Amino acid sequence: MTLTADASPGVKPARPKGASFDPIFQGLCFAAATALLAALGGVIVTLAIGGWPAFQNMGLGFITSSEWNPVTDVYGAAGPLVGTIITAALALALSLPIAFGVAIFLVELCPTVLRRPIGTAVELLAGIPSIVYGMWGLFVFAPFFSKHVQVPLMTAAPVGSVWEKLVAGVPNGTGILAAAIILAIMILPFMAAMLRELLLTVPPQVRESAYGLGATRLEVVSSVTLPYVRRGAIGAVMLGLGRALGETMAVTFIIGNSHGFPKSIFDSGSTIASTIANEFTEATSVAHTSSLLALGLMLFVITFAVLGLARLLIGQSKH
Repeated sequence: MTLTADASPGVKPARPKGASFDPIFQGLCFAAATALLAALGGVIVTLAIGGWPAFQNMGLGFITSSEWNPVTDVYGAAGPLVGTIITAALALALSLPIAFGVAIFLVELCPTVLRRPIGTAVELLAGIPSIVYGMWGLFVFAPFFSKHVQVPLMTAAPVGSVWEKLVAGVPNGTGILAAAIILAIMILPFMAAMLRELLLTVPPQVRESAYGLGATRLEVVSSVTLPYVRRGAIGAVMLGLGRALGETMAVTFIIGNSHGFPKSIFDSGSTIASTIANEFTEATSVAHTSSLLALGLMLFVITFAVLGLARLLIGQSKH
């Protein structure tokens, strides 16, 4: 019996082509990941060091106070912090039902001929720059909102009632609610696109089995489809919330940029991102600059926590 070259004892198998570049490729990938982590750590350290004087001088009052006075170098983050949370929460409450409706329509109800064009339109809306939404909100939405929403509600509010306090403010089309609506319009196509992709992961056999048991379309969606993607859907929603928390230019155009606590849904306010965008170029004192950096650190921590939890939930949904 004749032995071949591969089977002969002491003969080393031939190395595959390009094997010598494999360690280089691994090193480049490791360097890229390390550079990303180093950049992330650098951002955190820079914000922490730059914002430390604000926490050192004001203490807990920096978070609990709403006074923001560059003349006397007194700064409180409570106003922008509350404005950030309120606008993001309102935007999520307004956009979430519509996003679910759009996703369910595209997957379950939309005719086949329209499914791709509408899905493409949703994805294009998700990619529009935020400054475009802000300009549209200021020049188109704000006048309409003032004339057809703010003025009628303020006029119809009984004097001295809770309704009057809720809708009090200057009817100029800007404020907390207007900013929340613009944010909702921004994050809606983003969440709808993600929810649609999640619903497409549901195996067709699961739906067909439910229909075969006599379930209606509503029962299939509520009892089969949504529970199947529950964890992933929560992650998609929280990613939309993270985008709303960090939005800058669109909110800056329409929120009114007042540092105090908003007293009504039509009252002017501010967010952490809009405050930094408006004042960073004008910050000349150490206290002013450190206060803005401290705001950036707070926003980073909030957004990082939301996105981290979202990624965790999305990862768990794959198992």
